[in-house]
Formats: sequence, C-alpha cells, structure tokens
Amino acid sequence: MVEARVVGPIALVGSGEFLDGMVPVDRELLRGRTPRAVHLPTAAAQEGDASIGRWVRMGQRHFRRLGVPCTPLLVLERADADDPVVAAEILGAGLVYLSGGDPGYLASTLQDTRAGEAIVRAWEGGAAVAGCSAGAMALVERVPDVRRPEVPVVPGLGLVHGMAVIPHFDRFKEWRPNALTGILEMVGPGVRVVGIDEDTALIGGDAGWTVWGRQRAWLISPDGSRRPFDAGARLDLQVA
Repeated sequence: MVEARVVGPIALVGSGEFLDGMVPVDRELLRGRTPRAVHLPTAAAQEGDASIGRWVRMGQRHFRRLGVPCTPLLVLERADADDPVVAAEILGAGLVYLSGGDPGYLASTLQDTRAGEAIVRAWEGGAAVAGCSAGAMALVERVPDVRRPEVPVVPGLGLVHGMAVIPHFDRFKEWRPNALTGILEMVGPGVRVVGIDEDTALIGGDAGWTVWGRQRAWLISPDGSRRPFDAGARLDLQVA
C-alpha cells in the first residue's frame, strides 16, 4: 500500500506580502511548523539592487514581528538557484516565501535547479509555500505573462495543478481592460482560472482552498463571467 503524501499548505496571495494584512496568513502557514522562513526575492531580480534590498528589508521586518527568523536567499539568476547552500536553507525552513515581480523570470530561474527542486521537496515534507503576485503565478503548471501577452507561456513550478492565477484582480480590469480573454485563451481548456484581489490570499491545496484577507477571490468561467468568494469561503478547484 502506498501512503499519501503529507504536503504542506500553499498560499496564493494577490498582493500585500509582508504588510499588516498578511500577518494572520503567515501565522497560519507557520502554525505547527519549523519556526523559520526563507524568502526568495527572485521575481524582482531584473528590477535592480534597490528593489531587491527593499523586498529583503520588508521580509525581515515582517517575520521579526512574527517572532520568526527569516533568511533572505538572493537567487537572482540560475547559477544562484543551483547553489547547494541555497537548497539546504530551503529544506530547513517551515515556510518558503516567493515575493513579487516578473512571474516568467521567477519560474524560468528556478525551473530544473537545486533551489526549485528543494522547494518541492520541502513542501512534500510538510513545509508551507507562499507566493505573492508573481510568486503565486509561478506555483502553477503554466505561467502566462498577464502584462505582456505576446510573451510565450513558460512552465511553472507545478505545486498547484489545473489552475491559473491572476493576482491584483480587483485592479486588473483597470490595468489591462481587454486582457482577460487573452489569458483564458493562453491557459487553455480544463484549467480553472482564479482571480485574487489585493491584500487577499487563498490557502489550501488539492483538498480545497479558503479565502483569507480583506477582499475576495474569483472563479472565472471560460466565457469570462466570474463568481466571487468572500473571506472565509471554501473553494473546491479540482479539475475533473
């Protein structure tokens, strides 16, 4: 008889990493787990040192407030992602956090590297994994670029199956009013598309998801219609 994996929870965050509204989310993710986080600001690597430094400082302050040490891992290119020291740090954490930036760059940098494999192994061993904005998009199987639809879809880390994530969903129509149809076409049939508003998260996995935060999550149908889910609501997003 093959035993089922006891994987950790996943948090898909629409925006707001390391801000006040995410304190309950990260406290829940760390509950019962090794009280240590690692933070990969990889998605912002192309924005320069100032942006990376800002994300690192925000992460340090946030987890200090939670009483948990957080190790920033400056995985800025694929060579960094193949560092065995980085992989070991990930494997020793109770929470792995991927912050925002460019989802395609994040996924491509971690794909088939020691760091990417360590994230999967840590999660399979019970660690929580959180991705905010670009980080959330990179945790699925295929990652479209919602800002640049001409960019090809790239493989994601694949912790979440049969889903595509649109973060910042409450502002998405304002930013890219005609992009939703294109995204639905890019992800293809059989994929559940979920919009997650700012300062809002989905926590869960294959057994179901729960909405956390101040706004809503949205299940988007192939025809573009959308169904809202308020904080506390449960979603079953399994694909038949």
